[in-house]
Amino acid sequence: MSIEVHIDWSGQTHFAGHLHADPRSNRVSFEYDPTWLGRPDAFSIDPSSLPLRRGMTHGAMLFGAIQDCGPDRWGRILIERAVRKQVLAEKPYSDMDHVLSLNDATRIGALRFREGDGPFLAPDIGNIPPVIELGALLRAADAIHGETETARDLRFLLGAGSPLGGARPKAVVRLSADHIAIAKFPKPDDTRDIAAGEILAFTLARKAGIQTAEGRLIAVGRQNISVITRFDRKKGSRTPFISGFTLLGLPKDDPGAYTLLADGIRQFGDQIESDLHELWRRLVFSLLASNYDDHLRNHAFLMQERGRWSLAPAYDLNPVPEIERGRMNKTPVSEDDEEVSIDNVLAVAPRFALRPVEAKRILKQVFAAISSWRQTGRKFSLKATTLDAYASAFEHPLMKEAGRLVE
Repeated sequence: MSIEVHIDWSGQTHFAGHLHADPRSNRVSFEYDPTWLGRPDAFSIDPSSLPLRRGMTHGAMLFGAIQDCGPDRWGRILIERAVRKQVLAEKPYSDMDHVLSLNDATRIGALRFREGDGPFLAPDIGNIPPVIELGALLRAADAIHGETETARDLRFLLGAGSPLGGARPKAVVRLSADHIAIAKFPKPDDTRDIAAGEILAFTLARKAGIQTAEGRLIAVGRQNISVITRFDRKKGSRTPFISGFTLLGLPKDDPGAYTLLADGIRQFGDQIESDLHELWRRLVFSLLASNYDDHLRNHAFLMQERGRWSLAPAYDLNPVPEIERGRMNKTPVSEDDEEVSIDNVLAVAPRFALRPVEAKRILKQVFAAISSWRQTGRKFSLKATTLDAYASAFEHPLMKEAGRLVE
């Protein structure tokens, strides 16, 4: 299989190169197009795995920037069910097949794919639904979980795309002519209001000085849905996007570390010092707010200046109660993999261009914001039982340690 890879930049779509995928495995090769290489404003589409140079680059698996465009676990479930119901004609086998199964209109980032002179690849599965159809999308997602979905349900959900973000049910919805968002739905077997927890975490993060995506809580009947505005789209244009995993070019099962992300910012970043400070602030927040699902695919970077990558707004913040943490894989603080403590986090602050006094000031701001978690939740009119379910996410030994250090 040979696929043209294009990228949207500065209001135009540019042909960047060819991807060659082995039909019997996940092995791939990529070669930049000579015309792209000859442009004075050319840049690498993947800073670690696909440096800007002539000749073929080979990989045992799909390159990170292209993998980032693909479906998450929820999206793969939809695609497999759609094949079974003959909504999609062909079963995807390779990682690239799954990438090409997604709707071009909702695929994350600015990369686009096509064969020859044909249209950009997207299944003909409908338009992005407006936000007023959240109820219908929720019913379709519930049908998937109950294995009672119809072909219509699948077309509806596939038309709504499947961006990054794990196994939870979600869809892309249209907020306006210029803005789209990710709607995250509850699951029938949820034991707590996860949407309420996420929007509470977004609010606390902003109080802590963290740049976040715009998020809001929308009630549909007696259930809550979190709706997060997509930051890779601006007035219809696409912004190049890569995950933290791709920025570092790590092997598949390598968890990386916050300190390694800091090194990646120094190497490939644009606003280096401010992004390093922001990343350390997010590290502290994730520890104190028990944001344990902070793996490297939940950190993202956007290309705002040619060839340089800036830290994207925080977009997947989920406080995890103590009883559930054993199932989560948290990004380590550093490559030394020491026991997590606030003292150890302060010790690595110089890797983030922070002096001790600056680090202590940030710690104090984040601690104060998270200490207000229950009052903040009440302002959202969250029920006491909803808040009680999150108590162990915000009240724990690391918070006590932080409190002692900022006294």
